[in-house]
Amino acid sequence: MQLFENITKMQEWAREQKKQGQSIALVPTMGYLHEGHLALVKEARRQCDKVVVSIFVNPIQFGAGEDFEQYPRDLEQDSALLEKERVDALFSPGIRDMYPGSFQTFVEAYGEITEKMCGASRPGHFKGVTTVVSKLFNICQPDRAYFGQKDAQQLMIVEKMVRELNFPLEIIRVPIVREKDGLAMSSRNVYLSPEERAEALVLYRALKMAEEEIKNGEREIGIIRQKMEEMIEACPRAAIDYIAINNANDLSELQTCTGKVLIALAVKFGKTRLIDNLIVEV
Repeated sequence: MQLFENITKMQEWAREQKKQGQSIALVPTMGYLHEGHLALVKEARRQCDKVVVSIFVNPIQFGAGEDFEQYPRDLEQDSALLEKERVDALFSPGIRDMYPGSFQTFVEAYGEITEKMCGASRPGHFKGVTTVVSKLFNICQPDRAYFGQKDAQQLMIVEKMVRELNFPLEIIRVPIVREKDGLAMSSRNVYLSPEERAEALVLYRALKMAEEEIKNGEREIGIIRQKMEEMIEACPRAAIDYIAINNANDLSELQTCTGKVLIALAVKFGKTRLIDNLIVEV
């Protein structure tokens, strides 16, 4: 596996692969890798000739008071995991390389899809995501890029950006990877105390309860949301950011549960904000 920290060198490598007729997969990450990330890598390995993983903790997608400084980092451990997965290139640039002092150019998606859920509670977050992802696409030149379903809103916004700005690549969705007890894998799980970790299991329980309600015939979104709230609020360490039940294709509002429905939530346990979601076909 080759390590690239220099943008120009990464671009040169990508161009050379293209000249040789090799397809390139990109797995964008912020590092501190877990099995969820590795599921993306495995899928990329199956589908493309060359696999690039980027590791960059992107400062412009963190808001004031968020955990940019504390975000877990372990490049040595990450590199060892990627070597085992036969990754071809690891791109790990510095902040000043990605955002030089004069940097003033941003990519931002607009519309209802960006304004709710995490877009409402983390202003500017998706502007940071779309900017860094567009830069990574231009640097690594992938034919396919792999994103996890856990970040459902982010995934849909990236798909919108690729579609509307005509990026010549395909976005591949990869299902959520969970711990054996149902907790969605996240680099931020390491922040949780044992007590918070135990209570965090309520997220998946609430999602599965909502799914069961829908399968049993309940269609009223307000009723389903209320039951989810009651279940989560029974946990003393949990503070709900949002519970959203929207159209799974474009996050548009639903009057009742019909079609393809995304049930998504964000909940804080202490200082740790966790997200999760589930799609139900009605």
